[in-house]
Amino acid sequence: MPVIHPVVAEVTARLRERSKTSRQNYLDRIRAARRSGPNRATLSCGNLAHAFAACGASDKHALREGPAANLAIVTAYNDMLSAHEPYQHYPSQIRQTARELGVTAQVAGGVPAMCDGVTQGQDGMQLSLFSRDLIAMTTAVALSHDMFDAALYLGICDKIVPGLLIGALSFGHLPAVFVPAGPMPSGISNEEKSKVRQDYAAGKASREELLAAEAASYHSAGTCTFYGTANSNQMLMEIMGLQLPGSSFVAPHDPLRKVLTDEAVARAAAMTALGDDWLPVGEMLDERSFVNAVIGLHATGGSTNHLMHLVAMARAAGIALSWDDFDALSAVVPLLARIYPNGYADVNQFQAAGGMAFLIRELLSQGLLHGDARTITGELLSGYVKCPELDAQGQLHWREVAAESGNRGVLRAISEPFRSNGGVRLLAGNLGRAVIKISAVPDDRHVIEAPALVFNHQDEVKTAFDHGKLNRDFIAVVRYQGPQANGMPELHKLTPTLSLLQDRGHRVALVTDGRMSGASGRIPAAIHVTPEALDGGAIGRLRDGDLLRLDAASGRLEALVDAAEFAAREIVHPDLSANQSGMGRELFGLFRRNAGSADLGAGVF
Repeated sequence: MPVIHPVVAEVTARLRERSKTSRQNYLDRIRAARRSGPNRATLSCGNLAHAFAACGASDKHALREGPAANLAIVTAYNDMLSAHEPYQHYPSQIRQTARELGVTAQVAGGVPAMCDGVTQGQDGMQLSLFSRDLIAMTTAVALSHDMFDAALYLGICDKIVPGLLIGALSFGHLPAVFVPAGPMPSGISNEEKSKVRQDYAAGKASREELLAAEAASYHSAGTCTFYGTANSNQMLMEIMGLQLPGSSFVAPHDPLRKVLTDEAVARAAAMTALGDDWLPVGEMLDERSFVNAVIGLHATGGSTNHLMHLVAMARAAGIALSWDDFDALSAVVPLLARIYPNGYADVNQFQAAGGMAFLIRELLSQGLLHGDARTITGELLSGYVKCPELDAQGQLHWREVAAESGNRGVLRAISEPFRSNGGVRLLAGNLGRAVIKISAVPDDRHVIEAPALVFNHQDEVKTAFDHGKLNRDFIAVVRYQGPQANGMPELHKLTPTLSLLQDRGHRVALVTDGRMSGASGRIPAAIHVTPEALDGGAIGRLRDGDLLRLDAASGRLEALVDAAEFAAREIVHPDLSANQSGMGRELFGLFRRNAGSADLGAGVF
């Protein structure tokens, strides 16, 4: 195995030192929770009788009398999310596979699973980020019955996987296996979909034409095929060793999918404390795992949401991951994949070109991953350079990934990257700290200096556009979009409008204390501005006409305003009462009041 890259080694060492006390406290806690014998053995007779009352005879006998493991199933199934619809029949399959292995499995609980694609631009989107921590809490409720010796997690989409992992880490003494379901087949091309969206924003396409394009893109069961947070989650779970190698992007109805799910059950059963191969998730995931996750994010141009989610997940394991770690790694990790919105290919094309096995092998070849990180297979991450397939008898086996990419327009060797760096930069200046994703931003747009146009809601931008007020160079400041203000919804509605203005030749950019995921695409967007406006952030002092400089090359974000005058300005406090109720928002006031800053994961714990 090649020597680890010096920057990767340095970042990991700093992270380990920074986390020394919190990590040790976490490990002490989960080690104290390990028991000899099945966990359910500590329950009273009444407790246990309640737990197996609804089971069939064989499972009831096993749970009552047997010494074998019982596996928890924590599911985010619902049939509105296309990505999660395939999970409907997973519990039955898992239970049957478990019986054949001599163990049992029960659905411990379900967690909420909202679709950002449905709520995008709507008031319900203000619950989206908070749903992550709610999912972590409901995962803990599911596991609190203390009936289980390992857990299988069924979840894919945006806040769901991070929430499940945070919950899993609160029960870090239990092994955890994440079970994917795979992407839907490719629909219309992403280039065509993007064009119709921009045409609609310009008034050149009707709502009917836009809906037809969207329905031809999102058209089947399975994960949406663009590379947003959902598919970034799948990449992360694999590169962190929580999913089987090569399993992330196998289609739901591929026969291989069922066999991989069976294998996931077998791995969960093998890792419990009842045998000789105990591998609890809190021990398995360490500083190396999270550094690998950040590297995978950079190498694939993944979702910027993970600059919050990965920080929150790491903190749940006592690991103090920071934006500085992301920034340092971005400088040395090359971009090896181009998937929409960082290109026009989708995840099915990425998978066909070699997928995760090719990506991991290339990164390992230059010491850009910790190949000695542990995984659920019992092997190290260095073993994840193989692809699953079925032989003529339908048996699972593994083959080495091809030597060359199957499509160099989608996935490249490390010797010929799309970019020499990961494309995510940390910005700092008198407006605070922010992040920017530049992997799809044209090189001549990495520095934008222009007057500010200040808005307190994303709909105000579209209104200004419709009234012809945006045909100019400007930087749109959209503030009061942070976790304390309104739950930090994604601002995807801005993308078609700003893209259209950029295509007209205007130099435009976005500065916001809200989120944009990976959907900012070609528009320079300084997002997650911290502190947020409601928390006293300087973004609240900006006025229309202030000259701003967004400089991704040097990592600066500044208001070019006299320092004394800027400091003396009062922060504007708009009426935010409309964010407080409706669509369930009145139930989340506690979350808004306790939300942390974006750079600390925007969590409520």
